[in-house]
Amino acid sequence: MDKQFQVALFDLDGTLINTEDQYTEFWHRIGEELGTLPPDFAQVIKGRTLVSIFQEFFPTPESQQWVLPRLDAFEAQMQFPFYPGVLSFLSDIRSHGVRCAVVTSSNHAKMAAVRRRIPDFDQRFDRVLTAEDFTASKPHPDCYLHGAEVFQAQKQHCVVFEDAINGLQAGVSAGMFTIGFATGNPRSVIAPLCHHVEDDFLQLSFERVEQMLTRHWSRQG
Repeated sequence: MDKQFQVALFDLDGTLINTEDQYTEFWHRIGEELGTLPPDFAQVIKGRTLVSIFQEFFPTPESQQWVLPRLDAFEAQMQFPFYPGVLSFLSDIRSHGVRCAVVTSSNHAKMAAVRRRIPDFDQRFDRVLTAEDFTASKPHPDCYLHGAEVFQAQKQHCVVFEDAINGLQAGVSAGMFTIGFATGNPRSVIAPLCHHVEDDFLQLSFERVEQMLTRHWSRQG
């Protein structure tokens, strides 16, 4: 019998790599310097593309030109550690023929910084999709629908791995089984927004996700 779990679509920050605290601190500092942004600004923007963030919070060329050099300098010195269990999980599912894509709201400049820190990053995935590859930012499902399209996969064979509220909404809206990670938000916050919650990848395996996916779609009739 063909396996149910055929495609894995991974968010990057807060899911694969532990950067959320770094970004929260950066954007909080930006908000404090400006003094005009909502107090929860750093949380609201999680999972969104820079274009989307600029459109809503930095709509003028002057404000964007003020933020960009600061963001570029910050990302150039960031650390990008994988969360516990990520590399073992990737090796496991790829050994079972699961195709893997990163689906991130990060842009090419950010990914260049990631690749400098992790030279073999691209070798661990079949595709890396960035903000330049889709038009609508999370929570719109466009990015995950595109992730399925590049593999010519049906949604019931795809699993989304996400941590941010905007990203979880995108995965579920795409009609895909979505696993949420309580890395940046409490379990109680993300549980209603996804199909299953984990703290990290340590308890996940191909067999376990295959079972979850099979049960989910059998219940859907």
